[in-house]
Amino acid sequence: MTQPPYPPQQGYPAYPAQEDTTLAVLVHLSWFAFGLIGPLVVYLIAKDDPYKPMTRHHAAEALNFHLTMLIGLVVSLVLILVIVGLFLLIGLAIFGAVMAIIAAVAAGRREPYRYPITIRFVR
Repeated sequence: MTQPPYPPQQGYPAYPAQEDTTLAVLVHLSWFAFGLIGPLVVYLIAKDDPYKPMTRHHAAEALNFHLTMLIGLVVSLVLILVIVGLFLLIGLAIFGAVMAIIAAVAAGRREPYRYPITIRFVR
């Protein structure tokens, strides 16, 4: 068996398969299309698979981020009555999009990534 042309990445014991990398990238980009459903489905599929540690890590991180943003959305909707929620809602949308892109790039490089300011619901 030959070694892949890239060096091993910190945080993962073996070289992740291309499918593993693709799922890890897509789970972060689900912010733009599927919301909470994308990371939840991928996490449920990959949580017990010993051959997909990278997918499991990125799905758990994305799921935690989406759940945290959902809490922020609920708070924003309550505060929209006082106009402050509108600005908070816009800020959350921009913050979520930027963080999803940064996380997808890290997953594409096969690096572990943790979202900042995220409540850890799933480990």
